[in-house]
Formats: sequence, structure tokens, C-alpha cells
Amino acid sequence: MIITTFNAPDELWLVLVGYQMQTERDFEILIADDGSDSRTAAVVERFRNSCDIETHHVWHENDGFRKCEILNRAIEQANSDYLLFTDGDCIPRPDFLAVHLREAEPKRFLSGTYNNLPESFKGLITEANVRSGLAFRLKWLRTNGLPFSSKCLRLVRNKTFTSVMNRLTTTRPTWNGCNVSGWKSDIEAVNGYDERMRYGGLDREIGLRMNNRGIRGKQIRFKAICLHVDHPRGYMNDEDLQRNLSIRNDTIRSKLTRTPYGIRRAA
Repeated sequence: MIITTFNAPDELWLVLVGYQMQTERDFEILIADDGSDSRTAAVVERFRNSCDIETHHVWHENDGFRKCEILNRAIEQANSDYLLFTDGDCIPRPDFLAVHLREAEPKRFLSGTYNNLPESFKGLITEANVRSGLAFRLKWLRTNGLPFSSKCLRLVRNKTFTSVMNRLTTTRPTWNGCNVSGWKSDIEAVNGYDERMRYGGLDREIGLRMNNRGIRGKQIRFKAICLHVDHPRGYMNDEDLQRNLSIRNDTIRSKLTRTPYGIRRAA
């Protein structure tokens, strides 16, 4: 279980509480920290002291946006042969890990998403209602101001319904860093994340290399549920978005299966 974070200790704590409440108990957590200050280290230590889940804090100094680098370091340090990736502000429903492990298949990666809540939910999503499961109930979310849309259907808990919806959705199963899992051997085969990538679709590129290698995505967006409270994204800029798009287009055109800018660098 690899969780990315940067200077969002309050959000990270709720996420970690979510993993403490998982029905699946056999897992480790690696916090892939892109240079946070000491508040995040304190949250990690508090979590370690509150439960018996093996938790590692993989950190490097803050030297600008280097999320892909810290992700690659976390991949190297992970002990499991199956890896699940998410962000440090995406709170998992108690069955989140169990769904990923149940749906895993050889030569596939699992593609989910987050359920975005309006900024007004900041403060409404609390440790208590994450622990109780109240935060994941559609009726409670609607009562507290979640506008109805087709995306609300992802929060319906019915196995038959969610299986049908995952088959019917027209959304392509891409590598979405907020909710995605795959075999460590497949991730290492494509050499992990491209460390040239900046904010804005950086995770999609590794999925393209997976596809080029014959590893296909499988849709689980209606089954593996996590919540995300919306927030401003002042760090997004057009230059980085265009750079990322150019790299992704090169990967498509060249049918690239392994980046030279990943876990293992060419000598």
C-alpha cells in the first residue's frame, strides 16, 4: 500500500484511519513523502503507535515537485508482490483493500478513481465518521450537501449493480494514481514512474507503457471506493501539463514499454 503525500498532515491522518479500519488486515503501508515538514513525520509516528500495521515513511528533501522519484523509491522498498497506490487525501472505504485483492488478475492492473466531495465537506468528514463508516453512506453525504449526479451511483453498495456498472461504463481503465493497483513485477518491468513527469496526468503515462507491454487495465471504479474533499490546485501550470502531454504522446507513438527515466537509470 503506497500513499503519496506532501504537507497535508490532517488529511493524511484521516486516510490512515481509513486503512486502520480495513476488513483486509494483511498489508503494509509506505508513505511516499515528497518533502513534507515534521508535521507529517509526527502523524506517521502517531499512527504507528496507534495500531500494529507495518508503516514506513519514505521521505526525501523538498526540492520541488518530485513525486515520481519518491514513488519509485517506495516501489523499491515495498515487500509485497502486489502494490496498491493512492493519494494522501483519498479516504478508503473499509472494503477498499479487499476489493483490490479480490479483483487482481495476472497481466492486469486495476483502475479506480476517487469520489470527489465539495470543499464544504472539509470538517464534516471526521475521524469519528470515518471509523464508523458514516462518511461513506450516500444518504449521509446527500443530507450534508453532496449534489446528486451520476457519480453518486459509485457509492451504491450492491455487488450485482457495481459489477454491471463497471462493465457498462465508457470510461477507459487508465492508471489513476489515486486508486490503482498492479503486480510489482509488471511495474518493475516498465521501470516504474517516469521521473521527468510533473503535476497533471503523470500517472497515466506508466499505464500507457503497461498497455504497450500487454498489461491491460480492468475497471473497478464502482467497487473500490475512496472519498476526496476538493481543494484548490494552485500548483498546476500549463507548461507542466504540456510537458507531460508531450511525454505521453511520445510513449504512444514509439510504443514504449520501459522508460529510461525510472527506477533504474541507464549508466
